[in-house]
Amino acid sequence: MATFVLVHGAWHGGWCWRKVAPLLRAAGQAVLTPTLTGLGERAHLAGPAVDLALHARDLLAVLEYEDVRAAILVGHSYGGAVATLAADRAPERVAWLVYLDAPVPRDGDCLLDLLTPAQAADFRARAAATGDGWRVAPNPPAALGIDDPADAAWAGPRLVPQPLATFTQPLRLTGAGDQVPRAYVFCAPPRPGSRLVEFAAAARAAGWRYHEIAAGHDAMITAPAAVAGCLLSLAR
Repeated sequence: MATFVLVHGAWHGGWCWRKVAPLLRAAGQAVLTPTLTGLGERAHLAGPAVDLALHARDLLAVLEYEDVRAAILVGHSYGGAVATLAADRAPERVAWLVYLDAPVPRDGDCLLDLLTPAQAADFRARAAATGDGWRVAPNPPAALGIDDPADAAWAGPRLVPQPLATFTQPLRLTGAGDQVPRAYVFCAPPRPGSRLVEFAAAARAAGWRYHEIAAGHDAMITAPAAVAGCLLSLAR
């Protein structure tokens, strides 16, 4: 039995794995779906001081208090940066580091560095215009690849603004997590202008375990069976 720790992306919460988690559990695996501070059911804790380092501490606390020793750590989108930082701090607790349609940061990167200049400017503009300078309003479901009206009606109200500091704080990596085996799950075709195609190509060229699924960015909502199948292949 593996222990999957599923880390949601920006504006989401642990709720977004509701379709994937039962499929993994039905296959005999343990699953944890933590919600990061200031998001999901913890949105009331949001504030200007919530940053990437705090989210990594959230995740490290889950690994410690749940006594996880060989996690298959899955980061969706922004959650890939959180998972990268946690794996760097506690590599002994991570068996696989999986990027689900996520940027792959290096030491010194912040999340805005991994977007296009236009996307980074849009995030800052949203925070200034409607977020009191510190929070970024969520992308609408359609921009996340959620096209089904029922899925959009379910996910849309659950997306909440995210503190800007989570996107602007650079990662400080020691290299301790570099030896953790890595995998990439790419959702294709990507949105026009997305840099995720670059990260997927680099992962494939580096010899990572690689999967590609036909789904929008929020594949855990729109294509849960495909996502679960990719993840279960790592457990096997």
